[in-house]
Amino acid sequence: MTTVTPARGVATVGVTPAGGIARIVGVSLGHRTLAEADHWIRSLDPAPVLACTHLAPAPFPHVAISLLTSEPIETDPALREAADAAATGPAGRAVLFPGSARLTGSLTVSEILQRSSIARVEILGGGPAGPATVVETGDFVRPQFRSGELILVTTPAAGGCLIPFEHRDPTPCCAGH
Repeated sequence: MTTVTPARGVATVGVTPAGGIARIVGVSLGHRTLAEADHWIRSLDPAPVLACTHLAPAPFPHVAISLLTSEPIETDPALREAADAAATGPAGRAVLFPGSARLTGSLTVSEILQRSSIARVEILGGGPAGPATVVETGDFVRPQFRSGELILVTTPAAGGCLIPFEHRDPTPCCAGH
């Protein structure tokens, strides 16, 4: 499990394969949606060790990003406050994290915990999920980064299994009204 505790926007956690020191950096480029931010994160080469999105209200509603990386990343100076908040905040929505690529198909909670840096799987409003419970990932897993841990929030689904709370293509709130 990877645990990171940001301190004043910079958390030194070790040496990356390229030889640089990985640290938490905040980036704010004005992405309007989570999907736009996810796409930008997935385009990074090399990929960061950990990448989280954060909803930023100012100076306009947008998505800021925190990255655990050794690479320098520039941010829009007008959005520096949102970038700094993303880097130092205690929570986020993880897009990339150790083991994220191995979370595809149907997996038990135990397999999710073994294959990735997710610390626990919770059922929304119901506490922890049992180790043998099956999670239908839909090949889209976005755990919450809370106080240094990754927590996958799930909801019950048909057949006694669980699905991640966040879906790839969610129905917009109040659709059809």
